Amino acid sequence: MTVPVLSGSVVADLVLPDDETVVRRRYRATFLVLALVLAIAPFVAYPVFLMQVLCFALFGLSFNMLLGYGGLLSFGHAAFFGLASYVGAYAAKYGGLAPELAIVLGALSSAILGSIFGAIAIRRQGIYFAMITLALAQLLYFVSVQTPELTGGENGIQGVPRGKLFGLLDLADDRMLYAVVAGIFLAGLLFVYRIVRSPFGQICKAIRDNEPRAISLGYRTRHYKVLLFTLSAALAGLAGATKAIVFQLASLTDVHWSTSGEVVLITLVGGLGTMLGPIVGALVIVSMQNYLANFGAWTTVVQGAIFIVCVSLLRGGIVGLVQKWTGRAL
Repeated sequence: MTVPVLSGSVVADLVLPDDETVVRRRYRATFLVLALVLAIAPFVAYPVFLMQVLCFALFGLSFNMLLGYGGLLSFGHAAFFGLASYVGAYAAKYGGLAPELAIVLGALSSAILGSIFGAIAIRRQGIYFAMITLALAQLLYFVSVQTPELTGGENGIQGVPRGKLFGLLDLADDRMLYAVVAGIFLAGLLFVYRIVRSPFGQICKAIRDNEPRAISLGYRTRHYKVLLFTLSAALAGLAGATKAIVFQLASLTDVHWSTSGEVVLITLVGGLGTMLGPIVGALVIVSMQNYLANFGAWTTVVQGAIFIVCVSLLRGGIVGLVQKWTGRAL
């Protein structure tokens, strides 16, 4: 049973204790099943492929938290993914930092950039907000192109050392690194779950549904949106820095606008506003990029066709369709 927090169209999905217990048990069971699948996966699939899926799934979770639960469409999320990738790679290769410190530093840099971009873009709404985020991201791309002494230009930062986690675990072993990436991903998933289910998350949903009514109730909506934007940027940065360690590379592709489009595609194909949607979307998109690579440019055509089908026929994405069949939130 849901408890309406705001009248009209703004209804936050707070639940009564009995229902909350059921929801928690359901999500706990889903999380355990997912953890079990991740534990088995490297024995049946290529670990590097799986790590790529997990990095982009984490990237998708960050974007889904912003758009699915906050109603904020960003066309510049590659800025946070790419900045963290560069910062993490530079810190690990030239700064000699341990991988865990390089990843944290990358995520923090994206959080700072996200707070700045958010404070600027949040002054506008709808398509204007989206275009401002795109413009700001393109500024970062231009800076990356014009500073090859820092970014490596078109060559990127190559040969990033994986190092040893906490000085103990050698990440040169793909399966060991996979275990670390899987742990980071699960931590990110739990983080998003806690944010969405928290009072802060409920207020963000209320603002998404009817911002004027939320303002009339005394909520400082701009502050909530900037904080949500910052948290989303930090999570995107965590994904980007982790990717740089996995592939030992940070390149211009990470900050290119096409990467922003890719995370939109991942989220919509998997299911906007669902916990498992970005995971499914990342698996579908990364699989196509890997297994259809021999078709060259036709891979993009296939991705475009799938996007059109999802937008036209599967408004809730793949996971949304499963939810409709089962009647359970995923």
